[in-house]
Amino acid sequence: MEDQLIKALACDGHVRIYICATTSMVEEARTRFDMWPTTAAALGRTLTVGSMMGSMLKSEKEQLTILINGGGPIGTIMVDAYSDGHVRGFVSEPHCHFQYEETGKLAVGIAVGNAGNLEVIKDVGGRDNWKGTVQLQTGEIGDDFAYYFTVSEQTPSAVSVGVLVDTDNHILSAGGMILQMMPDATEEDIAVCEEVLKQLKPMSTIIHEETDLEMVLHDMFGDVKILSKQPVAFRCDCSHAKMKRVLTTLTKEERMQMIEEDHGCEITCNFCNERYQFSEQELRDLEDFIDTYGRT
Repeated sequence: MEDQLIKALACDGHVRIYICATTSMVEEARTRFDMWPTTAAALGRTLTVGSMMGSMLKSEKEQLTILINGGGPIGTIMVDAYSDGHVRGFVSEPHCHFQYEETGKLAVGIAVGNAGNLEVIKDVGGRDNWKGTVQLQTGEIGDDFAYYFTVSEQTPSAVSVGVLVDTDNHILSAGGMILQMMPDATEEDIAVCEEVLKQLKPMSTIIHEETDLEMVLHDMFGDVKILSKQPVAFRCDCSHAKMKRVLTTLTKEERMQMIEEDHGCEITCNFCNERYQFSEQELRDLEDFIDTYGRT
C-alpha cells in the first residue's frame, strides 16, 4: 500500500478520523539509522502519529516537535512533523531489541519505559509556542498519545498505531489511525466507535493485508466523508549549506583544530543520519570569510 494519509468524518460528522499507511516512511528511517526491530517499531509508531498530528496544523508555517523519554534503554525519541505530511526523527539508541515472552511481540513499552513524559511543542510561526506535556502511561506509544489528546488537548481520542517487522529486520507494514469525538458526538456515536475499536485488527495487519485506505474506512464505518488525501514521507531539510552554518557557531579554535589537525571534518545530521564532508580547503575558505565579514 502506498504511503498516504486520509482525513475523514464519520457518524454524520460527529467523529473525525485520521488514517495513514507509513510503511515506506518507517523503512526509510530504519535504513538510515540501522535500527533494530523494537527501536524501529518505537520510532515508527511515533513518526506515524507525528504525520497525523502534522496534518492537524493550521498552516504550512507551523510545525510540531514530539519528545518522548520514559527512562528506558531506547533513550529519547524525537520527531518533527509538518503540515504537508513529511516527518523526520531519531532515537538516542537505535540498537535495542526486546520481545514479550508470552506473545513474542516487540516489547516497545520495555524499550521506551513509562517513567517519564510525552511532550508536544507546537511552533505556530512566530507567535508564542504551545507546549503540552503528559506522563507516559505504558510506553507503547498509541496508549500514550490517546492519553495526551484527552488530557492535554481535551479531545477524547482513540489511537491505534503499529509497525510489523520482518525476520530480516525490514519493515513489512506500518500505519496508524486516530479517532476523535467531536463536541456534538452522541452516545450512539460513541457506541459505534467502541464497536469499531473492539473489532479492529492491529493497524500493521490492516496495512499489510489491505490495498485501499478509503475502503478500510468504509468497511469500518459504512458511510464516511473523505475530507482530504495527502502523501506522507520521511524527509529532512538538512543540507550542505545549513551544516556549513553550524560550523560558524563553533569557536575559532575549534575550527582551526579541524583545519590544522584533522584536515577537514564530517558533520552528521541527528534527524536523518546524512553525513556532510568538508575539505580542509572548504574550512579555510569559511575561516577567511568569517575573518573578513564576521560570523553570519
